[in-house]
Amino acid sequence: MATIKDVAAEAGYSIATVSRVLNNDPNLSVTEETRKKIFEAAEKLNYRKKTIRPLVKNIAFLYWITDKEELEDVYFKTMRVELEKLAKANNVELTTYKITDGIDQVPDDIQGFIAVGGFSEKELDRLRKITKCGVFLDTAPDPDHFDSVLPDLKRITTRAIDFFMEKKHTEIGFVGGTYYNPNTGEDEMDIRERTFRTYMQEAGLLKESYIFCNRGFSVENGYHLMKKAIQRLGEDLPTAFFVASDPIAVGCLQALNEHGIAIPGRVSIISVNNISITKYVSPPLTTFHIDVHEICKNAIQFLLEQVLEKRKTVKTLYIGAKLIVRKSTN
Repeated sequence: MATIKDVAAEAGYSIATVSRVLNNDPNLSVTEETRKKIFEAAEKLNYRKKTIRPLVKNIAFLYWITDKEELEDVYFKTMRVELEKLAKANNVELTTYKITDGIDQVPDDIQGFIAVGGFSEKELDRLRKITKCGVFLDTAPDPDHFDSVLPDLKRITTRAIDFFMEKKHTEIGFVGGTYYNPNTGEDEMDIRERTFRTYMQEAGLLKESYIFCNRGFSVENGYHLMKKAIQRLGEDLPTAFFVASDPIAVGCLQALNEHGIAIPGRVSIISVNNISITKYVSPPLTTFHIDVHEICKNAIQFLLEQVLEKRKTVKTLYIGAKLIVRKSTN
């Protein structure tokens, strides 16, 4: 591996000058020609600076997901494990607090936080009082004060509908869960359902009887919702369903298979997340791949920008998704 001494010999300048140029020393006065020669020498020798990552302590990981939710939807476990791995790689020391601990257990002296799950206005107010540095994953509950990194579920939903319409489907249904509002304690319409309704209404294709929702994003919920759709609609079952998550979609496939309804011959299915099991169900599931690694990587980067670089501007980043076409669509 090339060293600064090697670069200095190649470029014909002192080690001190080369070091200051490569480290972008703002107080160094050299010509552009000198800079160019040094960078060209570094490139030629494949020189790479050693990156020393400072230890970032007192970071709270607020994991506001229940054990039941994590068990039902592997998406959250994948996110938790990936976030813990990337934090370690970036020398970020996380202390985990769960929803069962409560927000008051989070110390007043944290440098910042990374959060997953749903938070009430009271909990957000507590966070605003103890730190200005924070990143939410998968939601954006306070975009005026804290960063967020989340999948673009609106765009995913409209792309799914566009895919179906390009395949000449006009009878398109929706199966999903609901959003639990921690402020009211009530179940509310999830963003995927809201977007589905709006986009289908604009296309003149919305049918209320084709929408099936219930609290929870589990296989069991998907199974019962699709059973209800089959029993209620019979021969009038839509030719395509956009399903809010992979676990729900797996339950939908089970119900359709039980009733001998051909997939995709009679009903096509598109889902969201691309968890590992989607490759192995019958038939393999067409789904949008949400890049959990990319979400977590950006969350860590956003936190470090706030804590180390003192960035004040709040950021919200929507991550796109790739449609993985398998055999549940025709």
